[in-house]
Amino acid sequence: MSEVHKKGGDTQKLAERISSFNHSEFALLLGMQITDAYDGYARVSMGCNGKRNPNNVAHGGAIFSLADQAFGIAANCAGINRVAVSIHIQYITPATGSLVAVAQRVADNGTYSLFRVLVLQEERIIAEFEGVAIQVPEQSL
Repeated sequence: MSEVHKKGGDTQKLAERISSFNHSEFALLLGMQITDAYDGYARVSMGCNGKRNPNNVAHGGAIFSLADQAFGIAANCAGINRVAVSIHIQYITPATGSLVAVAQRVADNGTYSLFRVLVLQEERIIAEFEGVAIQVPEQSL
């Protein structure tokens, strides 16, 4: 169950935004679940079962998708519409178990926002993801 924090925002709108991300087709396909989110922060979990590559470790695309989901909700849960313009991921070590992605905004100039996402298996860092989002009008989406 997602935890909703009220940090200067509308709790109902935040709950609706989290629900829309949790129930998107891609999140359901990969079994991703937002466990905590507020403006500029998100925590998303996902198991590796069914997402392994031929080496029997988590597929890089699944790890990327988990990080991107955390980035997306952290960037968009305050009711401001942002889309990614640049993303970089560094894979550090293979993963075989349940994963958690923790996203946090580290900079914002009013138009662009920078987010850092760590993908973890327990306390071990699996990947580090950096994303830049740009604020866009709702009618542009």
